[in-house]
Amino acid sequence: MPAFTSRPLDFSRINRAVKKNPALFGVPFVLLMVAASYGLTTFTQTRYDLHDQKVKHVTKEQELRLDKNRKKFDIREEYFRLSAAAEENWEPKRIQRPEGLPEWGVPPTEPPSKPS
Repeated sequence: MPAFTSRPLDFSRINRAVKKNPALFGVPFVLLMVAASYGLTTFTQTRYDLHDQKVKHVTKEQELRLDKNRKKFDIREEYFRLSAAAEENWEPKRIQRPEGLPEWGVPPTEPPSKPS
């Protein structure tokens, strides 16, 4: 006699219905997820709209202060200003080498010989 019978004791009506048609459980679950997604979009949109209003409000105040003293940007002027900064008087200066280092840096090492 086997230790366990091959047939469970009692199947309820719901278990039998889900075993015959798995869509009875899956379809309502998917519909619930889709409906919840559409339902939450209104709350999410409200949140982002409120945040957007706060950002626009601060931007308007800053804009009023910045427009008075704003200098117009000219790319050519920036180019000439930066190129003039590169031509400033400067002089290359040699630094003292550490002891034991040759005058022109470290000599190149020989490449490892190929094994025969």
